[in-house]
Formats: sequence, C-alpha cells, structure tokens
Amino acid sequence: MNELVIMKNQEAVTSSLNVAEGFEKRHDHVLRDIQAVKEDVPNFGEMFMEATEPDTYGRERKIIYMNRDGFTLLAMGFTGKKALQFKLKYIEAFNQMEQYIKEEMDYSKLSPELQMTMKLGQALAKQEMATKRIESKVDNISEIVALNTTDWRKDARSLINKIAQLKGGFGAYQEVQADVYKELERRANCRLDIRLSNMRKNAALNGVSKSKINKMNKLDVIAEDKKLLEIYLAVVKEFAIKHKVA
Repeated sequence: MNELVIMKNQEAVTSSLNVAEGFEKRHDHVLRDIQAVKEDVPNFGEMFMEATEPDTYGRERKIIYMNRDGFTLLAMGFTGKKALQFKLKYIEAFNQMEQYIKEEMDYSKLSPELQMTMKLGQALAKQEMATKRIESKVDNISEIVALNTTDWRKDARSLINKIAQLKGGFGAYQEVQADVYKELERRANCRLDIRLSNMRKNAALNGVSKSKINKMNKLDVIAEDKKLLEIYLAVVKEFAIKHKVA
C-alpha cells in the first residue's frame, strides 16, 4: 500500500484512494461517503480538496485529499475491529508527518530576514490555493448558467458527468441520466420510450437506414420538441445545483 499520509501544500493529508485501499472499500463508495459528509459540513473545503490523477490506463479519475480533521470525520462511520486498527495506523501516520512538517518548518535558527521571507511565501501559497478553489467554484457555476439550447447535448453531458462523479464515479452516469429522464417525464407528462419507438417507426417508413434508426435515442426525441428541451435543460440545471456541482 502507498504511504498512508503525505505532505501536500505543507499539510499532512491522505487521499480517498488510500482510504479505500486501507479500509478495503470500493473507491466510489468512499467518494460517496465523502459527498454525504459534504452536505452537512459548512467548512468542508477546509478539510477536503478535490483533485484528479491518472489511473493505471492513463485515464483521469477523481480523488479527494483530506487532512486529519477530514479523515477523522470520514472514518467515524467505519466500524469493526479491523477498521479500528487502520484508524490507529492513520492517526500514527498523521502524527509522524505533522511532526516532520513541524521540524522542517522550524525557522527559529534563521535570520529575521529569512524568517520573514519564508512566512511570506507560506502566506502567498495559502492565498493561491484559496484563489484556485474560488475559481473552480466560479467555473462550475458559469457552466450551469451557460447551459442553453445552443450546444446543449455536450454541456448537459458534462454536468451529468460531474454529478455522477460526486455520486461515486462515471459508473453512476446511467443512474443520473435515468433520474433526469424520469423527472422530465413527470413534468411533461409523457413517455420518452413510446416517443422514441414512434420516432423509429416513422424513420423506417421514410426509408432511413437501420443503422441510423438503431442509433436514435431519447435525446433525439427531446431535440425534436422545444418544450421537452426546455424542461430537460431546467432539470439538468436543478440536478447540478441540488448535488452541489458548483
């Protein structure tokens, strides 16, 4: 297993991947548990930080770093004798890393000028990290607001992907998309599967090739109806806000 605790931005942290491996849990379940914590913790951003890193195939995947407080909050829900053993290991690892950082950052023997320079560097680093968090949040909000009928398929897919990541990974995409369709059908009082079937029948009668007919999907049905499209975009936006994509 990788090091339990590492130093990142001059702080002792561990990652959701390490927690998943250490506690023998699926990574998407750990991400789901973190998301559940996020909904009830006002200072979530002070304890958890989202990032991406390539998997064994080189594909980008979401991970979340957490400091001691974040780990403690998350691990509260892990029970059992084996879980307790891992908690103790993590606590010891955090202690060791924090002691190492403390020793590394002991500027007492430096000249006053160098001490001031080092402290200024730390302050600038913290300010940059805070700015990046704000910029990321603003970008997500802008993406939600910008969702319109111009390039709606790509933009909606991007938002649904982000919701799926928060719910445990890209494997949850189909689940989120199904929930969006269900809400759309409820509001529009329609059945997308019936409309899709009718669309395919009409296409066949008009001589459209079988390969094109087979590629038709519910989004094509939505694209043909302006009212359905408006409702669909509204639902996707609401889902993004509800799941705190921003």
